[in-house]
Amino acid sequence: MEDNNISKIDADGQNIIENKELNFIEAIIPVVLLMAMLAYNIFFADGELLGEYSNHYILITGGIIASIVGFYNKVSINIMISEIWENLKSVFIPIMILLLVGALAGTWLVSGIIPAMVYYGLKVLSPEIFLPASVIIAALISIATGSSWTTSATVGIALIGIGSALGISTGMIAGAVISGAYFGDKMSPLSDTTNLAPAMAGTDLFTHIRYMSLTTVPTIIITLIVFSIISFTSDTTGTADLSNLLNTIDTTFYISPWLFIVPGVVIALILLKTKPLIALGTGVTLAAVFAFIFQPEILKSISSSSLKSIINAVFVDTEIVTDNEKLNELFTAGGMKGMLWTIYLIISAMVFGGVMDAIGALARITKELLKLANTIFGLFASTVVSCLGLNAIASDQYLAIVIPGKMFKKAYEDRGLAPENLSRTLEDSGTVTSVLIPWNTCGAYQSGVLGVGVFEYFGYAIFNWLSPFTTLFFAAVNIKIRQLTSK
Repeated sequence: MEDNNISKIDADGQNIIENKELNFIEAIIPVVLLMAMLAYNIFFADGELLGEYSNHYILITGGIIASIVGFYNKVSINIMISEIWENLKSVFIPIMILLLVGALAGTWLVSGIIPAMVYYGLKVLSPEIFLPASVIIAALISIATGSSWTTSATVGIALIGIGSALGISTGMIAGAVISGAYFGDKMSPLSDTTNLAPAMAGTDLFTHIRYMSLTTVPTIIITLIVFSIISFTSDTTGTADLSNLLNTIDTTFYISPWLFIVPGVVIALILLKTKPLIALGTGVTLAAVFAFIFQPEILKSISSSSLKSIINAVFVDTEIVTDNEKLNELFTAGGMKGMLWTIYLIISAMVFGGVMDAIGALARITKELLKLANTIFGLFASTVVSCLGLNAIASDQYLAIVIPGKMFKKAYEDRGLAPENLSRTLEDSGTVTSVLIPWNTCGAYQSGVLGVGVFEYFGYAIFNWLSPFTTLFFAAVNIKIRQLTSK
């Protein structure tokens, strides 16, 4: 490609086909059956109907059902295969980015960058500003790791314990942690959902992040203001003893502000609009060099060869064992291997979406939805409702991004809206609200890990429930709604 924007490939290769032979009932048959299979998998099979890759198999099965509907409506197998191939070609760059993201996570761990972020983040804790500090710490660590789940399972647990000792409600603490963790999850180039949303909408990773910041930054500022008010007006007791956590990190890794040079360079490259593959590749390379310089003992603990330790960090699982169980899970990275689940999901979604394209189902469904969305605001609102519905019905945040992304992509193009409008809306309503639904995988996970019920933290997960309203407000008053072409 000539630039770092993947929307050109998507626009050229993912035109949704219309099929006059297909009626609306036939068009939604694959979707209804897909939703039914996903619901059964979640509610009756605990997400393990067909093993770890159940949702992937279900998406493929949905594609097979769609192909049967297509055969019935005189669509040839060649057309279906052609559309699947075009879909797969369109996500080649996102898949390469995901692989580099996995490598980045591994090298940033063994180089001490992620531990340094944790170390300095924990040092800012103060009882008087505990809740807003918890939001900031969770956000920083989630940005560094790209995972809200890892953040909650490590620092989140520690913050729950510390805050409880101070007499702060666990619902408040969990809400602060989740708000920060999902802000970081949304804004981090290491996050799988942050890579998935632009891949579905047809834009590139860093354009998506920059455009998403327009709604995300005001939302997190409001969240911080609310938590600051709560924190300053609440009485706290006890002390926050972080010495054990800090000592463990300090004795395990060489911690220095110099380590922040690497993320600083990557951020600078992003701001300079460098191609994502180059920016992320630079981050991996610099982190590997820093690992040799600053963390030789860590590399020796992983393998007898420092070079082999770096290679492992890039490609496979890496685990840094400490004497603190709370930190052990945080100091684990999956490398490129850790991204395969998401990559396989994207490929499965492309198969389902390709067949739905080929048989004309997406065009038919989109037309019916557009009848309910006569305005640009109506289109945004329909997208938000679809994401919320899929989070509740399918109980999976990935599918709440994948399915609306495919179905609404053409509608946004037809309205002259740039694809980043769709990718931003998918994240503002799909990624962050998954944790607010008790039976969603995210809601169940966060509740179980933090030991706080969903309904206890629901009201305090301010960033999560406020995000859809923010994106709808921007649409309603026409703030920063980017067009495909300048008028």
